[in-house]
Amino acid sequence: MGIHVIKSGETLSKIAKHYGVSLDTIVSANQVPDKDRLVVGQTLVIPTTSHQIFSAKPTIDVSAYLDPRITGNLSGQTIDRVGRDLTYLAIFSHAVNLDGSLSPLDDQGPIAAAKRNRVAPLLVLTNYVGGQFSRDLATAIFNDVNLQDYILDQALYLMEEKGYQGLDFDFEYLGGDNRLGYLHFLQRAAAKVKPHGYFLSAAVAPKVSGEQRGILYEGHDYTGIGQIVDFMFIMTYEWGWSGGEPMAVSPINLVRNVMNYAVNVIPRNKIMMGIPLYGYDWILPHVPGKWARSISSQQALKLAIQYGVQIHFNKTAQAPWFKYRDLQGRHHEVWFEDARSIQSKFDLVKQLGILGFYYWVLGHEFPQNWLLLEENFTVRKW
Repeated sequence: MGIHVIKSGETLSKIAKHYGVSLDTIVSANQVPDKDRLVVGQTLVIPTTSHQIFSAKPTIDVSAYLDPRITGNLSGQTIDRVGRDLTYLAIFSHAVNLDGSLSPLDDQGPIAAAKRNRVAPLLVLTNYVGGQFSRDLATAIFNDVNLQDYILDQALYLMEEKGYQGLDFDFEYLGGDNRLGYLHFLQRAAAKVKPHGYFLSAAVAPKVSGEQRGILYEGHDYTGIGQIVDFMFIMTYEWGWSGGEPMAVSPINLVRNVMNYAVNVIPRNKIMMGIPLYGYDWILPHVPGKWARSISSQQALKLAIQYGVQIHFNKTAQAPWFKYRDLQGRHHEVWFEDARSIQSKFDLVKQLGILGFYYWVLGHEFPQNWLLLEENFTVRKW
């Protein structure tokens, strides 16, 4: 399997002939939006009949977050489509309320689909309130052990009742004053769920040092959390974010900086590197308070084809991007993921020798990702 980058004047027929595969094979594998309209810089994964002979594929764990708000009633279908390439499924989320109750979630469809595909479903607890992560809520929880027990008892009940196989914590924007409180909460959780044979995991901000400043980073103690949980989801994305300046969502040079720190303070067999399945479309010039639109890689490709613009590739970030002018005359800049950017992340996972990686978020996936995953790795199943 190879990656081909479209050059000026190329057609799918010529490319198929060059590689000795059928045109339909290329179209189907890449879900090409328009086989008669290609743009310079567009990538194609070229399936072949050859197999890796001299190098065995590493076996890794692969997880993904699923947000039913994005996939809706299609959640189960999404898992059935990609479940063979997953080890875990983290269903986002049961948000904790101030009284300790957990928000309801329509999760039975995804759980059933996960089990059909030998994927272990994880119940996700968050401090997510009113569309954002709440430091005040987290502080209230960490300062009340009775409240913690109530929350964890409810989570344990739901896990047993619904068939979850693990508990994942996605507590964000905690601040430095909650650093120890969060560790104690996780220790309490471990004492509750591990005797029942459940996994325990936590999502953490992308840090490059233990002293990194900022409300997002200070509450996550990589070393301390790594001693408690079974694995950690490191959120190596959102450098390019909806409210910020246009740039790559997950630039490989910055991802590498985070991972180089992580492997020095967390056992490698507990590290899951984050990979985004989305990009952003910014309106230019960027104005603070104006939010970029989240788009899938397929949507990005369709935009480039629609407006007939070339797709560029930033070698430092290992990420594709392009600009276009819409029908209202507004200028846009788009950064997204393609076969090249995904392959660079897979290469880093191999170099680091870590447990595996995870995706945020299903519903934005694109076909090239799964083709390359299966080419590069063997996925551990339950």
